[in-house]
Amino acid sequence: MGIDRAEAVSEARPADRRLPDVRYAEQARARLAELAPDADPGGFSLGYHLLHLAYMLVTDLESRVHRPRGWTVPGFRVMFKLWVLGPTRPSRLAELSVMSRSALTNAVNTLAREGLVERRHAPGDRRGVVIALTERGTAAVTEAFTAHAARESAWFADLSPSERDQLTHLLSRLVAGRPD
Repeated sequence: MGIDRAEAVSEARPADRRLPDVRYAEQARARLAELAPDADPGGFSLGYHLLHLAYMLVTDLESRVHRPRGWTVPGFRVMFKLWVLGPTRPSRLAELSVMSRSALTNAVNTLAREGLVERRHAPGDRRGVVIALTERGTAAVTEAFTAHAARESAWFADLSPSERDQLTHLLSRLVAGRPD
């Protein structure tokens, strides 16, 4: 009478069931006290967890939602901004997408080759340009947003609506009060 696979895996797990990244953050915070006693351990922990969550979320969204469509998360961000705002000047689009102008140009070029966005003359400015979704781009971003939003909901399912609101408020304060 052998043990089944689930029991074997359960027995092989350490008593400490926290994920390796959480254990690492705790170890690093403790070691930081020795290596840099003047450092802010709370700031380190917050920064570590925010960055780690952001990397994990972007990687997950990219692999599960956007790469299957042939896009990157930055490409989706550009299309999403255009979907919400309508035709937008490249400089504003770069600012809102947190991208350099050259990164935006590369993303727009890729999306334009795929027939998802196009460059148009800016209304009232013969030399100005705006970026706009094509019909195909509008349909694609609408469909992708449904999958994107569902995946985000799965990520934040452990938080109550009031916790989500509180976290959103706190993150918005950090964004608004960011250092120069």
